[in-house]
Amino acid sequence: MSRRTIAGGLAIAAALTLTTLPATAEQQAVRFPTAKFPLGTRAAPAKTLTAVTQGIDLYDVKAGTSTDGYTVTVLLPNGKDAGSLTAAETAAAAVEAAGEAASVQEVVRPGVADAPSQTMYMVRVGLWSLKDKKKAEEKAKELKDADLKVKVDYLGDDGLDTTGPWNAKVVMIDAKTFRGSYAASVGASVAKRETVSSMAKARKAVVGLNGGFFNIHTAVELRGEPVGASVVGGKLLSEAVPGRSAVVLKGRSARITEIETIVVVTSQDGQQIAANGVNRAAATDELVLYTEEYGAKTPTGGTDAVLDANGKVVDLRASGATVPAGARVLHGNGLAADWINQHAWENWTVKVDTKVIDLRAKQPIALTPDVNVIAGSVGLVRNGKVKITAKRDGHDSMNMILRRHPRTLLGTTKNGSLILATIDGRKPGQTIGANFVEAAQFMRWLGAVNAINLDGGGSTAMVVSGKVVNKPSDGRERAIGDALLVLPQ
Repeated sequence: MSRRTIAGGLAIAAALTLTTLPATAEQQAVRFPTAKFPLGTRAAPAKTLTAVTQGIDLYDVKAGTSTDGYTVTVLLPNGKDAGSLTAAETAAAAVEAAGEAASVQEVVRPGVADAPSQTMYMVRVGLWSLKDKKKAEEKAKELKDADLKVKVDYLGDDGLDTTGPWNAKVVMIDAKTFRGSYAASVGASVAKRETVSSMAKARKAVVGLNGGFFNIHTAVELRGEPVGASVVGGKLLSEAVPGRSAVVLKGRSARITEIETIVVVTSQDGQQIAANGVNRAAATDELVLYTEEYGAKTPTGGTDAVLDANGKVVDLRASGATVPAGARVLHGNGLAADWINQHAWENWTVKVDTKVIDLRAKQPIALTPDVNVIAGSVGLVRNGKVKITAKRDGHDSMNMILRRHPRTLLGTTKNGSLILATIDGRKPGQTIGANFVEAAQFMRWLGAVNAINLDGGGSTAMVVSGKVVNKPSDGRERAIGDALLVLPQ
């Protein structure tokens, strides 16, 4: 990694190199690595081991030291902190017109498996130590008074050269000695958000970890809905984002793959239609399947066909009501409502065929009661090599790939053991989090041959024996959409 500026005296890192760490015999089993920490100066980390229960160990891992400080970032004409060279030079000229010196900084977002590298430019003013944040804030105020849009930036968040520090929690679950099982939970309902602690307590879980992303762009009362595949106890509760990474849990086994879901509805008269979604708000002309786990009313302005356990249409109603216990509801509006009114008459039988496809194995997953699926956000490691699939998984921005955030990570080892990890961040001087490249390197270092990134940021939370063991960046545990649970049996 190097540091380079185009103009001015501020030196910031401008490139990041992808590396693949070699596997060792020790990394092929579930044991804490003896190799030096893979990030920063690569010194030996400090670690504390807590034996949780048979086959489960918790490690508190600390590495690196704080040397980063603060700068003031000038927002470009597009309102973002990075853009084209022309936009950066325009913003720098505005700073200089206000009587301040500005540096134009080239920043290279590294290429990943499915997206090439990207060069962008930022404008920075000044450089202050960690203890002098107040001075950076004072400079930012002066620039704002000159009608410039700016923000105070901690350089450790940039995702470029750093010495840390990092504070991580790692749970290693040994496939040979663990006698419990894995499960997923959406809490009391799909629609409602809950904390990991709440979901873990309800199932008496030994370990709980926040799961995938949830939909923050829908109505407030529906924001617990997972973005991506969710299977709980063999029941599909949320459709997949096609091809997105996920972890499939069955009993005490876990495997990482990519998932596709297909829901086909067949009327008694032989007519078929594909359902567009499961347990989420419906768009125009969409057919959405709702299960009793949804925990909210179906959308208004359409038609509902209420199905009993055998697929019999027991009620054809105006939409906007709850899902009866033991039933499912097919909701449609527009063209989908027309299909229901034509092919889902009361007392007719309507078959709902649900398939969850493992795209690596190229075959359906049998949805038995011991099967659970949690969607990841980005693939990090595949078959022992760093392979970051940010674009395929919808996260190929500068902010997501390069900048550091708190991370929740999941990996599997060669012998089938499970590694769960959190890296806290957004705490200058204490812990800086990780970008995707660093997260992948960290999981390889721990011994994962396959690994994915789950939801992170303020959602990152690990619960062990009823206690939140990491330090969520919001200052408290956030309510989320779903969680992975490690059960004692």
